[in-house]
Amino acid sequence: MVDPTSDLGEDVTEDDAPRCEVCGEPIVSESTHRVVTWTEDDQVETAHFCDDDCRSDWDP
Repeated sequence: MVDPTSDLGEDVTEDDAPRCEVCGEPIVSESTHRVVTWTEDDQVETAHFCDDDCRSDWDP
């Protein structure tokens, strides 16, 4: 998987791209990409979303 802090763009393939937590689609475009970050048990956790609709549908 691509480092979540990296820019998404021309070097990201569907195999390397993060997957949307809601629909499971690979995120290869940064224009609508959303990320939620939090800490849990002293670890940094992230959830990726392909757009605002999937982000609002997410139930952690």
